[in-house]
Amino acid sequence: MTDKRPRRQKEELTDDRSKGLLKNKSFWVRTISGLIMTAILVTVFVVGGYVMWGFLLLLSLLGQYEFYKALKLYWGVFAWVGYLATIAYYIVLLIFGSIEYTLLIFAILLVADLAVFVLTYPRYSLEQTFAGFFSVFYVGVALSFLFIVRIHPPSGAYLVWLVVLSSWGCDIFAYLVGMLFGKHPFVPKLSPKKSVEGAIGGVVGAIVLGVVYGLIVQKYIPDVPHAPLIFGIICMFAAAAGQVGDLAASAIKRKVGIKDYSKLIPGHGGILDRFDSVIMVAPIIFLITIYMNIVN
Repeated sequence: MTDKRPRRQKEELTDDRSKGLLKNKSFWVRTISGLIMTAILVTVFVVGGYVMWGFLLLLSLLGQYEFYKALKLYWGVFAWVGYLATIAYYIVLLIFGSIEYTLLIFAILLVADLAVFVLTYPRYSLEQTFAGFFSVFYVGVALSFLFIVRIHPPSGAYLVWLVVLSSWGCDIFAYLVGMLFGKHPFVPKLSPKKSVEGAIGGVVGAIVLGVVYGLIVQKYIPDVPHAPLIFGIICMFAAAAGQVGDLAASAIKRKVGIKDYSKLIPGHGGILDRFDSVIMVAPIIFLITIYMNIVN
């Protein structure tokens, strides 16, 4: 339906939204804590190596704890099996630098979870059994792709930044565009505050960030032809996937009746609240770069 309000009235409405946004305390809390998290992540990405490995392992275990807590499993047998599986996975990943050597861990994890389900029957539901297995992949393995992208030659040190640009960049643009111009609900039953305008703005913003980043670093990555175009395309698909991850996390929270996974990060919630899009983006970017022969 066409908005027939006078142009001046529309401009005043947009201006009021802008002023309201700047006066919103939660906006500033969210922005400042987001900048701090970004600074930490930038430091970890630059240093790489053992620091990045240890940081992602810590994030994975904290994220798993939040996931298990939401399902009332955080100190149960499934939780401990999941924690141990994630630790073992990261150790093998550090030693061999590839996920192909981790299949044995997942096979053992599957057997262990099913054994717990059988030996304790009927204490745990089928959903809890599957959740115990799923969390290792949903949190631990997904986040590990940040490390995998970072260590892969020849351009991993530059490509890993695409994860941030297409996930957090998309989040920021979607939030700002949605606050200022959002009119049409995207998925009202799941997330009433998200709008179609915000979703589109997030993807477009991620594309712009990818292109600009490509222009800045293309001289350092001669093995990636047409870096601005390639990075823009990668960020487009990754940003769309990241929004799926964001909405999926919201769906899980609604199903279990919680607002945030935790209060660890002011204005953002927990690890899974802040990294819900990264969980989807990191594997997608790795697979796209493999398909396009950007990394070996």
